[in-house]
Amino acid sequence: MSINKKDPLRKSEFITASSSLIHEIYSLENAKEDKKYLEKIGFPGEYPFTRGVHSKMYRSSLWTMRQYAGFATAEESNNRYKYLLSQGQTGLSVAFDLPTQIGYDSDSPEASGEVGKVGVAIDTLADMEILLNGIPLDKISTSMTINASASVLLALYIVVAEKQGISSDKLRGTIQNDILKEYISRGTYIYPPKQSMRIITDIFSYCKKNVPLWNTISISGYHIREAGSTASEEIGFTLSDGIAYVEAAIKSGLDVDEFAPRLSFFFNSFTDLLEEVGKFRAARRIWAKIMKERFHAKNPKSLMLRFHTQTAGSTLTAQQPDNNIVRVTIQALAAVLGGTQSLHTNSKDEALALPTEESARIALRTQQIIAHESGVAETVDPLAGSYYVEAITDRIENEALEIISKIDSMGGMVKAIEEGFVQAAIQKSAYKYQQDIENKNRVIVGVNQFSIEEKEQEGLLRIDDSVEKNQINRLKNIKNTRDQNAVKTSLAHLKTAAKGTDNLMPYIIDAVKAYASIGEICNVMREVFGEYKENIIL
Repeated sequence: MSINKKDPLRKSEFITASSSLIHEIYSLENAKEDKKYLEKIGFPGEYPFTRGVHSKMYRSSLWTMRQYAGFATAEESNNRYKYLLSQGQTGLSVAFDLPTQIGYDSDSPEASGEVGKVGVAIDTLADMEILLNGIPLDKISTSMTINASASVLLALYIVVAEKQGISSDKLRGTIQNDILKEYISRGTYIYPPKQSMRIITDIFSYCKKNVPLWNTISISGYHIREAGSTASEEIGFTLSDGIAYVEAAIKSGLDVDEFAPRLSFFFNSFTDLLEEVGKFRAARRIWAKIMKERFHAKNPKSLMLRFHTQTAGSTLTAQQPDNNIVRVTIQALAAVLGGTQSLHTNSKDEALALPTEESARIALRTQQIIAHESGVAETVDPLAGSYYVEAITDRIENEALEIISKIDSMGGMVKAIEEGFVQAAIQKSAYKYQQDIENKNRVIVGVNQFSIEEKEQEGLLRIDDSVEKNQINRLKNIKNTRDQNAVKTSLAHLKTAAKGTDNLMPYIIDAVKAYASIGEICNVMREVFGEYKENIIL
């Protein structure tokens, strides 16, 4: 299963359907002499990167088509990955079940009823070996949506690659590893913020030396937007998270240019097409200025905001689910026009269940049609210079900068989270949005307007209850047959390291190699670090 990084379908000459030549970039005729235009918008691949992080963007290589998938067992998820890759997907994106995300084994009482339900269940190295069986880890990049237990999942990935004969310096991919947004909007945290930030900076440091091609964090606005924020809040809060991570890494002794080029971001794409395009352009410009002026980064790659996009799950409707194909198409188009580096398109049935193979294929085909038939990838930043798009870009930039300034005045993002400022702002925006829908000030087709009488949906993907039983039996077998002394010793060493200041990653990797489970590894750190308890805002 070979994945060619250079897209063979990209041409040296581009023409429209009517055989008219398309230029690489379109700008004002006298843009070279227009200083004001250059300062604000610039050119693709040049500071402040408003028009894109690469000079040619999709002219030379398309975005990575990375469909998020994972359900039930490692075997079933492995089969889905191989199917999607055979259909033209160009990167893996792994969804883990809830117990895996919060560091519980499948046989834990807390995991009951959740095993394999919203993602794949991973307990030990044995599961990860099955999940990645037959996948060429040196030829494909893998994104793993994992946060509180990201260190363990990355360790599992590294060890599986090693067992395949692939050294860690050849691995490409991303772990989300963005714990601050968990406290804000999603809730899959384990440890308190201070200890979580230590683990994150340990990952930064370890990967700089050992896994240099890996993106060590994907700073996520996606879940902030899903929780109800506005576009400007998504950018303002996400980039404030980014500032907190950069500050923590510098405080831990890392030079900004040692880790900043491996930072990446993850944004939502809503159906408001042109606002979303402006949002992505504004985010790049703000981040470039922050990294240059605030953190004095010198490497041009440190200034580049590279991002993955996922279409908006919260906009999908259970009513008339075929309408979701249209919504996703518009959202995907916004991401492409905004210059995303990789993209996941949601499936039409995700408001009802995990996607079927057929609906996942339609979602992938949506990306492929945009890439190869729409023409929007043939020139760089095709909406630049639009009075409306440039006005939106400026508005979102100004609103996001106001949010960042407010958070700075509070003492930074961790303080703002602890005081409940961010959560309260999102709740206020979410309430207004829902009120607009209920009052029909905002039309949602098929929900508050244009509804029809519908039959119960057929052919949905259901996770059989036997999945949990079988997964627990596999885990029990691993725990009974592994080298118990090796497990005990590795966990003891990890506990000592957690109490001290050593980088935790080598100890987690040793525990993984001994087939210690995710729950056992996370419980050791729970004992040392404690668990975070949310401050409920009323």
